Amino acid sequence: MTPSPLAGLMIRAVRWYQRELSPRKPAPTCRFSPTCSSYAVTALKRHGALKGSWLAFWRFFRCSPLFKGGFDPVPDEWPPDAEDAPLPDGLSKHIPDFSQPFGQCASLG
Repeated sequence: MTPSPLAGLMIRAVRWYQRELSPRKPAPTCRFSPTCSSYAVTALKRHGALKGSWLAFWRFFRCSPLFKGGFDPVPDEWPPDAEDAPLPDGLSKHIPDFSQPFGQCASLG
């Protein structure tokens, strides 16, 4: 997918950061793999300016001692499909069938 002009501009800004500022930081400083700037470029290419910049922002926000870090790739789809999203313990994905009148519901009678 070819990035939009806005996403391309954002990618160029991240590439400038990688080329000019990142080498001046003491190494290693990133808590995640891939690095936050590489993650941002991939997110912008894969998801465009709006979703990609949100994913990059969320990743930068998580780059703190409050979060564990580690391997965190850019998702292929975002937001995740509601059908595939995990539910908290004790909840099921059962959706009641309201097409039948309540008088014919097997569980009520």
